[in-house]
Amino acid sequence: MTTVHVSQERGRHLRRRRREKSGQLLLPLITFATVAVLAFVYIGYVLWPRWPTPRLDAPALPIMVAGVAFNLPPAAIRVPVQRRPGAQERVDLAFQWPSLEPPDPNAKPPAPDTVPETLQAFARVFMTIAAAGDTLAPADRALTIYPRYTAAEAAPGPGGLIVVAFREGTPYQGEDLIYAEPAPSFFVRCTRNRAGPMPGICLYERRIDAADVVVRFPRDWLRDWRMVADKLDRLIASLRRPR
Repeated sequence: MTTVHVSQERGRHLRRRRREKSGQLLLPLITFATVAVLAFVYIGYVLWPRWPTPRLDAPALPIMVAGVAFNLPPAAIRVPVQRRPGAQERVDLAFQWPSLEPPDPNAKPPAPDTVPETLQAFARVFMTIAAAGDTLAPADRALTIYPRYTAAEAAPGPGGLIVVAFREGTPYQGEDLIYAEPAPSFFVRCTRNRAGPMPGICLYERRIDAADVVVRFPRDWLRDWRMVADKLDRLIASLRRPR
C-alpha cells in the first residue's frame, strides 16, 4: 500500500510539473501573439487610405457614381465619409427649399415656438445618387411593374394629377402612385398623409445612364407639382459634370 501511495504521489507531482512547464511555455507564446496582433492593427491603421475632409464651403467635389460624373457641393453631402472626390457607390445629399442651396453649416435652427415642427423638418429636399445595378429604369417600372400592384380605380389628385392606390398586401402597400398624363411624363410614389406632424413623402426618381437619382420631398408640395418638377430637374442637371 505504501508503494502504491508513493507512486500516486509521484504521478501527481509529475503531472503538476508538466502543467507548470506548459504554462511557462504558453506565456511567451501568448505575449508574442498579443504583440504581433497589436503591431498588425497599428500598421493597418497607419497604412489604411484616408482622404482629407474638405471644408464645407469648399468648391464642388468631382464624384463618380456608376461611371456618371457629378460635381457635388461638400455642404450638401450628408455623410462625412462621402465628402471626398473619386468613385463612390452612393452619395446622400440635402438641399434647402425652395432655394435648393446646400444647408448653411453655420445657420442656427429656428426656435421651436416660432416655426411649426413640420416646416422645420421638411424645409429641404433629400437626394440619393446610387448605382442602378440591374434594376429597371424608373419610367419602365411605372409602366410595367407598378400597374400590377395598383387598384383598378383612379382618383383625381392635386393640380390635375391622377392618384392610384397600391393594394394592401403588395410591396407598396400604404403608398399611392401619382402621375400626370401622358404617363410617365411626371410620376411619383408617395406615402399617405396621416395625423400628426409627419406628412406623406414622395419619391421622385430619375435614371442617368447607370445611376439612379431619388429625391424625397413632402407630398403636400404636389399642389404646385409643375414648379416642383421643374426645380428638381434643374437641380439634378446642375449637379452633372460637364463633358
